[in-house]
Amino acid sequence: MITLLAFVVAIALLVVFHELGHYWVARRCGVKVLRFSLGFGKVIYRKRFARSETEWVISAIPLGGYVKMLDEREEAVAPEELQYAFNRKPVLQRIAIVVAGPLANFLLAILLYWGLFIHGLPGLKPVLGDVPQGTPAALAQMQSGETILSINGEPIPSWQELHWMLLRLALKQRDGKREISIETKSDSGSPLLHTLDMSGLEAKDLDGDFLDKLGLHLYQPVVLPIIGSVTADSVAQRAGLREGDHILRANGATMPRWMDVVEVIRAHPEQAMKLDVERGEGGRMEGGRGESGGTSTLTITVTPQAVVESGKTVGKIGAGPKVDEAAWQAMFTEVSYGPLEALTQSLRKTWETSALSLEMMGKMVIGEVSMKNLSGPITIADYAGQSAKMGGVAYLSFLALISISLGVLNLLPIPLLDGGHLLYYVAEWIKGSAVSDLAWEIGQKIGIALLGTLMIFAIYNDINRFVSG
Repeated sequence: MITLLAFVVAIALLVVFHELGHYWVARRCGVKVLRFSLGFGKVIYRKRFARSETEWVISAIPLGGYVKMLDEREEAVAPEELQYAFNRKPVLQRIAIVVAGPLANFLLAILLYWGLFIHGLPGLKPVLGDVPQGTPAALAQMQSGETILSINGEPIPSWQELHWMLLRLALKQRDGKREISIETKSDSGSPLLHTLDMSGLEAKDLDGDFLDKLGLHLYQPVVLPIIGSVTADSVAQRAGLREGDHILRANGATMPRWMDVVEVIRAHPEQAMKLDVERGEGGRMEGGRGESGGTSTLTITVTPQAVVESGKTVGKIGAGPKVDEAAWQAMFTEVSYGPLEALTQSLRKTWETSALSLEMMGKMVIGEVSMKNLSGPITIADYAGQSAKMGGVAYLSFLALISISLGVLNLLPIPLLDGGHLLYYVAEWIKGSAVSDLAWEIGQKIGIALLGTLMIFAIYNDINRFVSG
């Protein structure tokens, strides 16, 4: 229900803002607006305000909306109302009306980012974790524990900004040599300068975590193999494991970290395993092998339950780790600015996101980036729900991103979209006469085919992600 509600609210807000852009400029240009609809298809609610010529409606299919204007191409117009018809307006006014929708989406994103930057955006500190040997980061002599300060002179306040900056740089045209300058500081605070070679990145790497190929991993506090929670009636509880138990070994192998325990348990579904556990004072000696200093060392047999994840059978026992909250909280930071700087940053963020979206689309068309990056309504709904559960800041950030995507998509020169209409009106402005009805008809058919193909790809990707996890 949270996912559904978050998705409906997001679509409603973005569509209303988009269509209000068309409506507001149309009214300023003297065009009569007959209907403002949220959604498509059958009308389920309608309202006409006193002395208003516009019918405000909610339609059955909540995946878009439209503004219906007086237009001779759609229906007969009374002679006394011809001056209010959209098609009778100068071409520059028609261009302004068409562009107003996408611009409204960009304006909404700017406003959202402005408020978020003033409030403060939570993020993770850009501190490096393990740097695997042989990776570009290792060759650049970068080391674990270094804090990244800037890339090519641009400040990097968070790990998210690091990912964003490197993605932008990775998408730039290849010139044979793609080296970037990274300024860091060591654990002791000493300034360091590295040159990172990104030329080894391929297009397919952008489909996944390309930072992994570069050897850049976020530092994470070590989680010791100490049980912090045990699920009721789980394998762990039935075997006798308790909160506070320190897992020393699994099947004889030493377990220095919690993830080591997770990996070995996942690899043994429905297979009996022996866990050597250190238990604090007061523990029972069920199968124990001795005591020392108020602790007991126990050997407990567990048989992980088989669970299917992403088409693969793995083992689970129903136990969670004891997490050092203070250590994890120390990893977080908050990026905020004053009102004027926040406005500058919101304009920059909106522009860069728009440019990146266009670059990604262009590289999808020429095959340099996989079409797997295309998402449809199912993925958008999923992200809406996830961000809503994370809190208001995450949800507003999601709205800003989707608003930019909607603005960019509508400006594409595809008939049926605002960008297609803009293309026709610009052609009319240049050549001094309207595009022929035949050209409009052919364009409409091409637009339907292109949008249909994009929708098929997007929904296929959505279903594939859902099935594969």
